[in-house]
Amino acid sequence: MGITLPLDKMTTAEKLAEMERLWDDLCRHPDDVPSPDWHEAVLAEREKLVTEGKMSFIDLDEAKERIRKATR
Repeated sequence: MGITLPLDKMTTAEKLAEMERLWDDLCRHPDDVPSPDWHEAVLAEREKLVTEGKMSFIDLDEAKERIRKATR
């Protein structure tokens, strides 16, 4: 089934809303969404770096704020 959206006539807000609807639907069945082959290796490397104290995570809200500041 192919659905064609009138992308050239849609606003950015409308496009983002449709993307959100797609993600919400995909998230309902995460086992149906395959991870790319490289994903496991990247996650393993990041876990190793965290364990070694060479990398850490930050809160999502803090990450968003850093991105906002960097892109102003």
